[in-house]
Amino acid sequence: MAKLYFRHGTMDSAKTLNLLAVAHNYKSQGKRVVLMKPRLDDRFGSAAIASRAGLEAPADVLVDDDTQLDPEDFAEVDCVLVDEAQFLSPALIDQLRELTLRPGLPVICYGLRTDFRTRLFAGSMRLMELADSIEEVKVTCQFCNRKAIYNLRMIDGRGTLSGAQIELGANDRYAPVCCACYDREVGLANTATPAETATATT
Repeated sequence: MAKLYFRHGTMDSAKTLNLLAVAHNYKSQGKRVVLMKPRLDDRFGSAAIASRAGLEAPADVLVDDDTQLDPEDFAEVDCVLVDEAQFLSPALIDQLRELTLRPGLPVICYGLRTDFRTRLFAGSMRLMELADSIEEVKVTCQFCNRKAIYNLRMIDGRGTLSGAQIELGANDRYAPVCCACYDREVGLANTATPAETATATT
């Protein structure tokens, strides 16, 4: 059976660059690879999969929350590569899992594990539940030399916990940070839900 992979990392960890390199390797061997991404990610154009290093490729498939993938469309495919997988619905992750069974091809998903409040995205949560292989793409904290594990949202250069879970942005909006620097900027205690706070104080 082919595998479902989840390769996660913080912002700026070269996930998309890794995806494009894998796509290049498949294509250089004469194999067919399908590049997929959520339609809502239009930061570099509606159909572009682009890395901050300047490399890009057109997406073959754009998906929405209610997209239905037909396994027959992937019958001649050697691999599916998915960018920004955190934005996919759990139902779509289930369909990608199905592609590893029928027709039986590897599916490699790249994305963030958690949002700017340290909460799992819905797509990432389902990948953590279903993936055969979970790998971390590492990068150092923007403010020190420790490993980055969180995504800090910034307004005017300062950390914030304000706003919706999904707000597209780049280096001017987000920074990869370690636990200590995240806590310094916004405070880990501030990310607790009301229920968690009540539990912690009883």
